[in-house]
Amino acid sequence: MDYKWDFLIVLKNIDPLISGLYGTLLLSSVSLILGLITGLILALLRLSKFKPVNVFALYFIEIFRCTPPLVQLYWIFYALPILINISLGPFESAIIALSLGSGAYFAEIFRGGIVSIARGQWEAGKSLGMSYFTLMLRIILPQAIKRMLPAFVNRAVELVKTTPLVAVIGYSDLLYQTVLLSQRSYRSLEYFTFAALIYFVILSIGTTLSQYFENKFNN
Repeated sequence: MDYKWDFLIVLKNIDPLISGLYGTLLLSSVSLILGLITGLILALLRLSKFKPVNVFALYFIEIFRCTPPLVQLYWIFYALPILINISLGPFESAIIALSLGSGAYFAEIFRGGIVSIARGQWEAGKSLGMSYFTLMLRIILPQAIKRMLPAFVNRAVELVKTTPLVAVIGYSDLLYQTVLLSQRSYRSLEYFTFAALIYFVILSIGTTLSQYFENKFNN
């Protein structure tokens, strides 16, 4: 087949792609922040000695870790509004799904980092009269976060990889805009190649950061 590449068409229609990229970065950033907060809360609940709370956090984490992200996204977009009687748009549904899903993974990273701190650190803080939360904020978490950074960055990369799924519910991310433009112009090769390159650059930065932190804290 005699196919002539025409990347100029991508440049001529760059505005929707930039808008889609902004949507992807916004969704990734908000989901990452909320996922970290959710993960920390779940990790603390998992470490609680109060069994009902511990069990709740355990099952919550396992549900989101053992179901596909696409199924979670569909359920939150189509099924959750039926239960709560509130309409959820594509952005809200995507934020909820990605935040809870990534939070389940972040929870295990937090928990692993926290329990890796020597018991003597806990005992030293308690001997100084620190409360549990003061001890966690001032002594445990600052040390644990350094050990957890590579895993956090890896999980952030996985989160960005998951964001293209939101196109199926109509959220205007990079993939969504790419599909629309390719369908209108019949230039799928150019548009999808461009989108792939954008994802490659973003994710390469993430994996490089992960490797940097891993080398820095393991040496």
